[in-house]
Amino acid sequence: MTKISQVTRTLLACGVIAGPLFILVAVIQVLTRPGFDIGRHPISLLSLGNLGWVQIANFVACGLLVIGFAIGVRLVLHPGKGDTFGPLLFGAYGTGLIIAGVFPPDPSLGFPPGTPETIPATLSLNAMLHGLGFVLAFGSVTLAFFMFAFRDASLNRRGWAACSVAIAFAALALIMWPGQEGISIRYLIAAVIVMLWTSVLAVRLMMEQ
Repeated sequence: MTKISQVTRTLLACGVIAGPLFILVAVIQVLTRPGFDIGRHPISLLSLGNLGWVQIANFVACGLLVIGFAIGVRLVLHPGKGDTFGPLLFGAYGTGLIIAGVFPPDPSLGFPPGTPETIPATLSLNAMLHGLGFVLAFGSVTLAFFMFAFRDASLNRRGWAACSVAIAFAALALIMWPGQEGISIRYLIAAVIVMLWTSVLAVRLMMEQ
């Protein structure tokens, strides 16, 4: 076990708190924002309306924390397995969250209240960039889990490797499941499991040092 600096430990701690903080802020809004229905509305729509800045800040803050964590991953893994792709993938994950926050989606499905109950026929540039950020974030973090699974398997940590693979496949299944029914809840569950597993990985890296 190698002693790490306080700066490195703080950067790893960013990965511990990013997910729970994002989930807490999002759940509070789901329960309190007038007109919001998690059965119909994806949490991205919380970025709209008078209080939209709260969710925008939530996306950006979580993204910055994940990027800080990515730097910490580089510091603790270098030199060694995963010291390049691990930090890059988590950095891309954080960048995707920031993009999703800076470029909010279009109003749809009656949210914010007073807007049409339909989905827009065409997407604005902001909405397209929001979707790009979403794909970048989820694609990168699931690849990061596969990378850590490979690292754990090579270190004979088969249980941890299996868990990372299971989480990655579960997230992909929730996101890519065909049909629109329950899609907002599936997206929320996918976000929760990948964010909490990122926290678990961050804690593990701190304890390994």
